[in-house]
Amino acid sequence: MNEYLFSYGTLQKDKVQLETFGRLLIGSQDTLNGYKLSTIVIVDEDVLATSGQEIHLLAMPSDEATDHIDGVIFEITHEELLAADGYETDAYKRVKLEFASGREAWIYVAS
Repeated sequence: MNEYLFSYGTLQKDKVQLETFGRLLIGSQDTLNGYKLSTIVIVDEDVLATSGQEIHLLAMPSDEATDHIDGVIFEITHEELLAADGYETDAYKRVKLEFASGREAWIYVAS
């Protein structure tokens, strides 16, 4: 059974996909309404080595109806979803939400 994972940040990078999943992912553009982006500083050395950047984006709920996050929904396997869990730091938690297209997908938001 396939899973769906929404990415708004480093999981869209080819290097991150190859190192995390062993392949490049295929996805489609989508939007998450009612959320906004913030940033955090990553100190986990493995994540820094994979992403190549210290500042990462972080999705947070918003009270503003017009706030939204654009990104990509990738179709992945359950094993790849677990690999994504291993890539993300404790600053994130994985939740399933509904996107503008009506599709449900997992997303990493502020924990």
